[in-house]
Amino acid sequence: MIARIWKGKTKIEHLDEYTDFMKVKAIPDYSQVDGFIRLTFLKRTDTDYAYFDLITFWENMEVIKGFAGNDFEKAKYYPEDKNYLIDFPEKVTHFEIFAEYTAFT
Repeated sequence: MIARIWKGKTKIEHLDEYTDFMKVKAIPDYSQVDGFIRLTFLKRTDTDYAYFDLITFWENMEVIKGFAGNDFEKAKYYPEDKNYLIDFPEKVTHFEIFAEYTAFT
């Protein structure tokens, strides 16, 4: 399994609107891809900005290439992102998951 990690930043006043947008647009979009397993969306704030980390989990690198294209390290953006994001990091990071544990029952 492969984790794909993207980081983004918005102005604090866009926190709720961008959070809602990602729930309505990105989550359904990712969930329709064959080989997608799950995602975790993280957010934190300071006085000026909201920071987002999106961790998506995929069956393998071939699935990610099918989703992202041959330049699979390139970040994917929606046209609406320009209304919220402050910068547009070009690359995402991938990690092979070698162990996993959940304490929830």
